[in-house]
Amino acid sequence: MDYQAFTSDSLIMMYEAVRGALASDDALETRRADPRFRVRETPEWKKHAADLEAAMLQRGINFTLIDWEQGQETLLFDRDVGALALTAPSDRV
Repeated sequence: MDYQAFTSDSLIMMYEAVRGALASDDALETRRADPRFRVRETPEWKKHAADLEAAMLQRGINFTLIDWEQGQETLLFDRDVGALALTAPSDRV
């Protein structure tokens, strides 16, 4: 995918969509239901997230890495000098 063609906000939104799909799968598995998106079982999800991370790092976008090992936390969106930044109590890139 040509990530350079997307706006910074678009990259962030796509990354948050990966996080949301993972959180949804985790919630369903907690209730012993089948995951809808199969994020952990589908390698292309991790590749997509890694490619988004690389594109965001190239642009100097601050974001919180997806925690692939544990449940996801709630994120707050802040506007900072016209750029969308993500904040959470975990490690930041």
